[in-house]
Amino acid sequence: MFGLQMPPVNAEFWAILGTLVLLEGLLSADNALVLAVMVRHLKGELQRKALAYGIGGAVVLRILGVLLASYILEYWWLRAFGAAYLAYLAISHFVKHRSTEDEASGQAKGRGFWATVVLLNLTDLAFSVDSILAGVALIPRGMPREQGLTIVVIGGIIGLILMRIAATVFLKLLNRYPAMDNVAYALVGWIAVKLGVETLEAAHEVYPSVPTFHMAPVLFWGVMAAIAVIGTFLATRKPAMTEDAAEAKAEDVVRSFDDTVADAADGRIDGR
Repeated sequence: MFGLQMPPVNAEFWAILGTLVLLEGLLSADNALVLAVMVRHLKGELQRKALAYGIGGAVVLRILGVLLASYILEYWWLRAFGAAYLAYLAISHFVKHRSTEDEASGQAKGRGFWATVVLLNLTDLAFSVDSILAGVALIPRGMPREQGLTIVVIGGIIGLILMRIAATVFLKLLNRYPAMDNVAYALVGWIAVKLGVETLEAAHEVYPSVPTFHMAPVLFWGVMAAIAVIGTFLATRKPAMTEDAAEAKAEDVVRSFDDTVADAADGRIDGR
């Protein structure tokens, strides 16, 4: 349907896929945690009903995000927007002092059911855009569009799977080491730099007066590895809670998702 083509399975492919797994895992865990926090102020069955809309929105928006990715890969000015957005995302994360969980709780508190549902889906939209743009930015500029889109699709599928299957693992990691969020967004910031450089290259071909630069793959992946290794070392030096407490908190969020899916399957999602 989208003209997908499997790219060569080489070292670069596995490096891109591995980065996507890390980013999708952390961002999906963040997404799951935020959705669970944002419905806490609702009463009884309304929590599960709102959460169901949130989960459904996440699925739909990921699909729409993949459709958007096909255009971003084709037009350089859309890539420029993507680079600017990813840079804003990384900068705003480090400028803010409140955690994602605290921010989500503050935004949702006092809102009614439908206002909460709308906010949940806006949150899903933000996380979907984050993940899809990160996937697009990792695609080498010289890679055929069909191959690049295939990798983005794989990343989107991974994100949906990780939102539930590996949610406990990544939520436990974020609960125990909250600073791992910083590693993810530092990677996003460096990915934004790469996408920005490639955007200038593409713009230079259309408008020769635009200055152009080139980032060697070894430089990009070398800095990515340094951020991941050094960032993880620093983030894991001081655990925020015990391993058991982190696991219990993660399982509580995942249990909410499981209850929602079970209710949807037997028709009780509206509390009947």
